[in-house]
Amino acid sequence: MNILVVDDELGLRHTLTLILQAEGHVVRAASDGAAGLERLGESPADLIICDVRMPGLDGLSFLEKYKEMGGTALVIMMSAYGDDEAALEAIRRGAYDFIAKPFRADQVLLIVRKAIEREGLRREVAQLHDELVALRAPSGIVGRSPKIEQALTLADKVARHPSTVLITGESGTGKELIARHIHEASPRADRPFVAVNCAAIPESLLESELFGHAKGAFTGAIAERQGLFEEAHEGTLFLDELGDLPVPLQVKLLRALQEGEVRRVGDNASRTVDVRLVAATARDLESDVAEGKFRADLYYRINVVRIHLPALRERSEDIPELVRHFVDRFNRRLGLHVTGVTSAAMRALVEYPWPGNVRELENVVERAMVLTDGPQLAMEQLPTLSVPAARPDAASPLDLSVKRRTEELERVLIKEALERTRGNRTRAAKLLDLSHRALLYKIRDYGLGE
Repeated sequence: MNILVVDDELGLRHTLTLILQAEGHVVRAASDGAAGLERLGESPADLIICDVRMPGLDGLSFLEKYKEMGGTALVIMMSAYGDDEAALEAIRRGAYDFIAKPFRADQVLLIVRKAIEREGLRREVAQLHDELVALRAPSGIVGRSPKIEQALTLADKVARHPSTVLITGESGTGKELIARHIHEASPRADRPFVAVNCAAIPESLLESELFGHAKGAFTGAIAERQGLFEEAHEGTLFLDELGDLPVPLQVKLLRALQEGEVRRVGDNASRTVDVRLVAATARDLESDVAEGKFRADLYYRINVVRIHLPALRERSEDIPELVRHFVDRFNRRLGLHVTGVTSAAMRALVEYPWPGNVRELENVVERAMVLTDGPQLAMEQLPTLSVPAARPDAASPLDLSVKRRTEELERVLIKEALERTRGNRTRAAKLLDLSHRALLYKIRDYGLGE
């Protein structure tokens, strides 16, 4: 570790240098705070040991200026008898620890070792954070098929402009990933990206969620609250499942987009917002407009640039690359060392029609990796997969049992409905066209209520 010792006593600087060098550290020394800052300007340090009281630039001033310079090294302060208050003040200002003079060599080494352990943990957390960001980054959009390449090219083009974007495609095709890609590639990348699923929030709360509310606007509104439009100010607001937005709120959304203003529930004043809207839907909005379920003026206002994401069955050539991507991801996340997939299992994965699209494939790969005991994922780890109800002619290469596949299809649909409604069983029952009682029985039978 690279350590800088800052103290006006020559003998103490020499003693500390010998103690620390004996432990294998690289040590530099400075006679006062100003000289210490100069040394740090020449080359950064991993750890700084600094006296509190020094002529010229003292320890507290040194610490303050070092922090102003953006320094990130841990700082250990040294205090003579009677200077404990100054040392504690240094800790309040950002020092890591302090040691009282006179001290023994083992005391110094113990504090240094603790600091090294803390720095190691900090770096590990930073690395894990970078990996997490990488998992969520646009690089998570995997595929080289013509249809996905076309969608990405269009997303890159529209990202540079503030135009509203409508992303269409079946559930699980990656619409939010494309929305995040647009945001990260736009001039608003350093501003908020706010996502909301319009189908997952009860209709009675959706207006307050989007536009906020004033204190006392309704029962339970004990304080004023800004809505998601205000949270996304100068950034991007992603409205998923836009087709499920109730008609009365469609009017207010249109007004917000046209005027660039929102009014909180129960408030008399409007607030200006600068929001780039990206919307997504799995519904056929043209049909909804024709049937009066979706306002035509809002549809035309939103459908400025449309990006359609193909179903996974329409780009099966991307499945091997997606599988490798998910294997790498779950190896890191789960601490596993799976090297790949057997040829038979990969063939089955490619031939399966994937009604749940990429999301279903991701879940299947994760499940298989948790269950496998070998270096590769094999057929034995693949679950019984169902075919979509709309495609009874699509045969699964994994199972031909009508009973098992019917049960699995019910389980998949119920899980999807509960996910889309964030666990609201009443709304899920309506989506599934089941009675509330029947849904409760099925949730119990399939073990989905845990």
